[in-house]
Amino acid sequence: MGRFYRMFVMIGILIAVQGCAWKQPYTVNPDYSKKGTRLIAILPVNMKSGDVRAGQMLREMVLSELYFKGYPKVPLQGIDEKLGKIYKGNMDFKRENIPPKAIGDLLGVDAVLYASLEECSTDFSFVYAPTRVAVFFELRSAKTGETLWSYRNKTVRRNYGISREELVMESCQVYEPAMQEVVDKAMQTLPDGPDSPG
Repeated sequence: MGRFYRMFVMIGILIAVQGCAWKQPYTVNPDYSKKGTRLIAILPVNMKSGDVRAGQMLREMVLSELYFKGYPKVPLQGIDEKLGKIYKGNMDFKRENIPPKAIGDLLGVDAVLYASLEECSTDFSFVYAPTRVAVFFELRSAKTGETLWSYRNKTVRRNYGISREELVMESCQVYEPAMQEVVDKAMQTLPDGPDSPG
């Protein structure tokens, strides 16, 4: 009996240790509050999945949520116009390769938010069509280049229907709520901005 008890305890310890080792979907710089982050430029979304409209929707959702978190709005059109002048209108540049300091100097912001839409798709089967949205956000200081906050996560919306047409319609209706859900979860992990009422 003692041998089984010890084996049971060891399994319990291994499960607990593995549970503690699971990676959090986000990180926050321990000195975030000392970094003076107020103005955040949201770069055009790096599209690894989905279409341009999905990327624009994601970017606008993030802009709105940042405002409600207490960060002033930095107009997306102004960002795109200034970047467009540098990249001669070619907005298909590698956004993640632009140093935050260069963006800070160009736009006069404190931090740069790099956003990536890693998955935005629906798989169709006979009566089931899961819609997946996965994102990665990284907020970097425009002064030092260090990561201030990062978030990676995904959500799945499950759709059921009796025909493919019904599944397609259901799936189209859940893209926006699924994306909003991911953005909402991400923003819950970002510290409040300087203009936050709370």
